[in-house]
Amino acid sequence: MHLSSNEIIGRFAPSPTGSLHSGSLVAAVGSWLLAKAGGGRWLLRIDDLDAPRQVPGMVDDILRTLESFGLTWDGELYWQSRHKEAYLQAFDQLLQQGVLYPCGCSRKEIALSSSAPHHDDDCRPYPGSCRNGMRAGAVVRSWRVRVSAEEICFDDLRRGRVCQRLGERCGDFALRRGDGGFAYQLAVVVDDHLSGVNQVVRGDDLLPSTPRQIYLQRLLGLPQPAYCHLPLVTGPAGAKLSKRDNLVSHHLGNWTGRERALLLAVLRFLGLDPPRELAGAACGEILGWGIGHFDPARIPLAGGELQL
Repeated sequence: MHLSSNEIIGRFAPSPTGSLHSGSLVAAVGSWLLAKAGGGRWLLRIDDLDAPRQVPGMVDDILRTLESFGLTWDGELYWQSRHKEAYLQAFDQLLQQGVLYPCGCSRKEIALSSSAPHHDDDCRPYPGSCRNGMRAGAVVRSWRVRVSAEEICFDDLRRGRVCQRLGERCGDFALRRGDGGFAYQLAVVVDDHLSGVNQVVRGDDLLPSTPRQIYLQRLLGLPQPAYCHLPLVTGPAGAKLSKRDNLVSHHLGNWTGRERALLLAVLRFLGLDPPRELAGAACGEILGWGIGHFDPARIPLAGGELQL
């Protein structure tokens, strides 16, 4: 149910396809601090739509890991997989508006036909091959939403004004697969609305997809949350972290007994300067100090390695 309230409601939405890594922890801490600094609530959503990629036992591992760092959530867990009917309703609404069309192009065909560079996110620019109808005999591989020529802009709490033309960046993007499965872009918009989320804090890697989500919010008549995209934790020489890098898993025990040191390192990564006396404090006390001092304006523009 959508909550009509002025209360700040943030969220963290991990996918149970692997253990949390240090970059995930930065996103979790950043979203928790910003929500709590505003006197709000912090929700936990399990993004479990992609069933084939899920790892057994990973949800429990994620929950225990968050708890070990003092990151407690408000209310019950939100399971993405339990809201497919809501995604279908949103899809049908867009279908009735006439902004969706079936597409018979494979990923390989899109890659070969697109002259635009492949950006470092989940969007391979679509050339619009099926915009005016699929070729004879083609099978529906996806349903796409027609994008407009307008520039989508929003004010990020850390990055400032961000603008993007969807037609140039990604073209008409997919909302549903041919087998009926729903795409992340549609699901996340519906999920945030259903749970009343009005503050979205996440990593810079998801910044390019935000204009797509805002575009869908406008088409569906949904309110737009406030956004704050955090710098990314990298490996040596700026390498991107994978699901196997810098794991902070409770199950693996890599950080058992050292959670406080890592939590302080995360605060420093987010632009804070915790006092030395916090080195011996419990995670809850460290986070409590962070609530009173967290300021998006102090978050560095560049990411990097997490310095312990």
